[in-house]
Amino acid sequence: MSAITDENLPLLTQAANELRYLCADIVQQANSGHPGAPMGLAEVAVVLSHHLRLNPKNPRYLNRDRLVFSGGHASALVYSLLHLWGFEVSMQDLQAFRQLDSTTPGHPEFAHTPGVEITTGPLGQGIANAVGFAMAQKRANAMLAKVDSRAVRENGACEKVDSRAKVDSSPEVLNHFVYCLCGDGDLQEGISYEACSLAGLHQLGKLIIIYDSNGITIEGGTQIAFSENVRARFEAQGFSVFECDGHNLLAIDSALESAKVSPKPSLIIAQTTIGKGALELEGSHKTHGAPLGAELIAKAKKQAGISERSFAISDEVGFVFRACMEKGASLEALWERNLSAQAKSLLDSLTAPLEQKVDSISYPTFTQGDSLATRVSNGKILNALSQALPNFIGGSADLAPSNNTTLLDSSDFPSGNNLHFGIREHSMGAICNAFANYGLFLPFCATFFVFSDYMSASVRIASIMRAKVFYIFTHDSIGVGEDGATHQPIEQLSHFRAMPNLLVFRPADANENIACWQVALESNAPSAFVLSRQNLPVLEPVAKSQAQKGGYVKKDSSLDNQAQITLLASGSEVSLCLQAQELLESSGIATRVVSMPCFELLCEQDSSYHKELFAGKVLAVEAARGNELYRFADFVLGLDSFGKSAKGEQLFTHFGLSAEHIAKIAKDLAKESLC
Repeated sequence: MSAITDENLPLLTQAANELRYLCADIVQQANSGHPGAPMGLAEVAVVLSHHLRLNPKNPRYLNRDRLVFSGGHASALVYSLLHLWGFEVSMQDLQAFRQLDSTTPGHPEFAHTPGVEITTGPLGQGIANAVGFAMAQKRANAMLAKVDSRAVRENGACEKVDSRAKVDSSPEVLNHFVYCLCGDGDLQEGISYEACSLAGLHQLGKLIIIYDSNGITIEGGTQIAFSENVRARFEAQGFSVFECDGHNLLAIDSALESAKVSPKPSLIIAQTTIGKGALELEGSHKTHGAPLGAELIAKAKKQAGISERSFAISDEVGFVFRACMEKGASLEALWERNLSAQAKSLLDSLTAPLEQKVDSISYPTFTQGDSLATRVSNGKILNALSQALPNFIGGSADLAPSNNTTLLDSSDFPSGNNLHFGIREHSMGAICNAFANYGLFLPFCATFFVFSDYMSASVRIASIMRAKVFYIFTHDSIGVGEDGATHQPIEQLSHFRAMPNLLVFRPADANENIACWQVALESNAPSAFVLSRQNLPVLEPVAKSQAQKGGYVKKDSSLDNQAQITLLASGSEVSLCLQAQELLESSGIATRVVSMPCFELLCEQDSSYHKELFAGKVLAVEAARGNELYRFADFVLGLDSFGKSAKGEQLFTHFGLSAEHIAKIAKDLAKESLC
């Protein structure tokens, strides 16, 4: 039975008004922010409060409902609700909105504000995050159903089985909902098409997207750039679509009730007015991103019949929100009590710290002297991780055979851990962010390195959150060959190396690849693996401690005197530098080769290590732009143009990335050091 009745409508209407103007006060106090969407969504938020299952005393409760604000600019509403629901967001925090070091930044940030599920801001990201949460839930339920059904079989078909096991053998052990609030801007971004297409394909019935359809963007009415039939679009993607007046409490409640029983993902089109209650500015794009003014807010409050004081919430309205959430602790306790022993054991194993599991990984062995592309060795490593880590899940943007990312011991989602994203790099990255934040999974995703441009925004959000996502980027250089300049990454390596909190590994060979994975698994950050299409010589095994420093001496000079030149490289260029070293030393030039599997980790080392590592002049060699390597190098032999269409080995020679040319440049540098 609905909690919204004719009897409590007056109080809930008051709650919507007080919430609306609390949001306006927050923006006004900061003299910065977006009041329009929060004010327009006040009624939706009040009704949603009666449906949500949350426990502010335990914000990470696994079976909680997930609420994603795809329009992160509506953060004043986010923080107001978190405060009213009882999360650790105080009235003082609301008053410090958008101020330095406050817990209420301009857009919601995961792990910064209690109760925020995922970092949002760039429009459309949150919709894909919500799809990712719903996918993670569906995969987890498939795993839980499997262990419980196995337990039932092992007990014997004729034996009496505990009723809880019968319930938990259904696919609804995790029966929460995933709610997403979005606006016109979110639906205009292409990522929303990508993600919702997958949601419809997988029939994610626990996903409910609430579309704040106010017809306004920054430049004015949406009709200047947006005219599509949103209902028809989502129905074509496999959604159930409901429409309601977004200011009618009973209509909103009815739409939510209908969405919750739909076997399909749902879209609720809530027709709202931006800046609702903002007097003459109501419905204007001017309310989107600027304070309303203290005088207007005071007049509007008076007209609405509520206190004109700033940041005022009456006791009865405070009780409405608190009462809605007080059920959270009891619902959590009930869910925990009904878990079967098998389900609880699985969940405990999935949530156990990763450091307790890494010793169980049996990495493949690679023979020195063999020749193997790092994308191929990486595929073997992925399968070793999959054998040891049942929550290791991921896939490719329709490139699994080329990326070598198929998990051979697993089936396809939802019954297995192989995800098929289709040609959807942007949403693939955002979906994996949600898998990482869901609390049970270690996600990876893959594409050609040049197509990482399509998912850069999602990688950036993961880096801000320090989400543990692993990116597999293959076909890392001009070594791609005949596909030509459009498929040969040049600037991407520098771009991702410049991204804070992201570890970019470009291993020189199969053995260094293992060491890089050992480091990545233990890091508190997302990691990218940039891997070769072409075969590379398998070199000697590498210790994890070497990879942890980001750079180490791969081969020191065999001559008696101090090295006059250091050749610094990563990936395929390390082998080229080893060849160049032989040429240089045959000419009497003492040469050291340093492998740099991770530029970021090398930058973290102290200056004494750098002085110890580099001897003489430093020549960096990179089959990419490589400008960042001047941090350590006296000269960078890299690329200052896009690639060409030809065989990969021809291109390396054409662009001067041959052992002979490296040796020539190094000789010139060595002469300079003697002058």
